[in-house]
Amino acid sequence: MTGSMANVYSQINLQVVFAVKGRQNVLLPEVRRELFPYMHGIMTNIGLFPLAVNGWYDHVHLFFDIKPHILLSKSVETIKSNSSRWLNERGLIKGRFEWQRGYAVFSYSRSQRDRVIQYIIGQEAHHSRKANTFREEYFKLLKLFEIEFEDQYVFEFYDDGHEQGVEK
Repeated sequence: MTGSMANVYSQINLQVVFAVKGRQNVLLPEVRRELFPYMHGIMTNIGLFPLAVNGWYDHVHLFFDIKPHILLSKSVETIKSNSSRWLNERGLIKGRFEWQRGYAVFSYSRSQRDRVIQYIIGQEAHHSRKANTFREEYFKLLKLFEIEFEDQYVFEFYDDGHEQGVEK
């Protein structure tokens, strides 16, 4: 039995959040329609079990079940590098596309799974309300999970009071 561990049973539900480099709002609806199924495929191919893939103009939420033998950091690196290469090869975004370095990861119990799936699926409605910027959402998650952070190491955020390039 290569690649599996006998007598190991798990349920590890993780949400990973990461942003477009420079927080550019380039993940337009037509890009998201193609990108998210592609990311779902990457996740499946590397042994993750995708539960929800969605996001907004400048960031992505991935929610999945991961087995204990799969390395999370390698998985996120694979998803980000393959999806950015795919976006650049397809020419779906003007200029060179890159994800920002880093990501946030949050774990959930089975009883929270449906709520998290609905939250991720509802990203468009969540962010269509002007008060719900990615910055506010990100810091809220970090605080909710009591994750210590230093502002200078968190994603590049614009403090001009609006989401760059998004018509409201």
